[in-house]
Amino acid sequence: MNLPLSVVHDAQEFLRKCLPRTRLVEAPSLSRRTGANVFLKLESELPTGSFKPRGALYTLHVNSQERRIRGVVASSTGNHGAAVAFAARQLGVPAFVFLPQNPNPVKRAKIEALGAKIFESGHDLGDAFDAAAAYARAEDMYLLNDATDPDLPFGPATIACEILEEMPDADAIYAPMGDTALIRGISGAAKQISQKIAIVGVQAERAPSYYLSWKSGRATTTPTCDTIADGLATRTPHAENVRAIKEVVDDVKLVTEDQMLTAVRNLLLDEHLVVEPSGAATTAAVLRDGASAGGKIVLIVSGANIAPDVLRRALAES
Repeated sequence: MNLPLSVVHDAQEFLRKCLPRTRLVEAPSLSRRTGANVFLKLESELPTGSFKPRGALYTLHVNSQERRIRGVVASSTGNHGAAVAFAARQLGVPAFVFLPQNPNPVKRAKIEALGAKIFESGHDLGDAFDAAAAYARAEDMYLLNDATDPDLPFGPATIACEILEEMPDADAIYAPMGDTALIRGISGAAKQISQKIAIVGVQAERAPSYYLSWKSGRATTTPTCDTIADGLATRTPHAENVRAIKEVVDDVKLVTEDQMLTAVRNLLLDEHLVVEPSGAATTAAVLRDGASAGGKIVLIVSGANIAPDVLRRALAES
């Protein structure tokens, strides 16, 4: 991966002016349950409730320095769309966000509140992307695609810098894997800072496209990505992203729907954190694996925007 640390530090300096530093906190209940020393990086505390503003803000800033942007277009299951709407408002650019039909209502409401124009198109993120790309071409607007934009991983790369500044002896970082921008950024920076750090990706068992791709080394599409973890609902991997995660990700784990619901419940009741299933996926993996996780590990809590029906389900199934 070509992710120069000098550029990551430039991104860190820019984002420091725009976003609060997220907390890295101990998770006593998870440490007791697993036998590892578990810490949580609370990206869920950023504006819009996810890690996504890091990449959206930095990417839109960099590209607006190079050319006039008359509008920014994004496809999303919710969190990236909210981040693009947030970044566009900060930089004074109109935003247009394409969502699959029947999106997470919490995420849709955030996008709308941030002033973006919303379109609902197709059954999944792939369909929404096709509609967004066509709209951007027709209207001559900037398509900010978090799966492929070369500038975007520098935003989430700053998460690795923050973690390893506070905890240089961390043994592993667990990160959710949706479109892989998060884990590509984190791993690309972390591997340059720490010689011993292990990077572990976590995907939903019902949306395993990048897991299968990482295992085989080839982009492997799945017919569906039907999971409660809408932030992990990808089915069409990009070959360049597969090559990148194959290079810098040490392991990838799959978690079930029930395991993510259990993790949502445990984080709420034991750590007093509201977390969506994709943000709880790393906790689900460590709870399942127990002491085999080992050492001092950091779990990325990537988002808080849980749909009310999913939260009720998590609590009802206790």
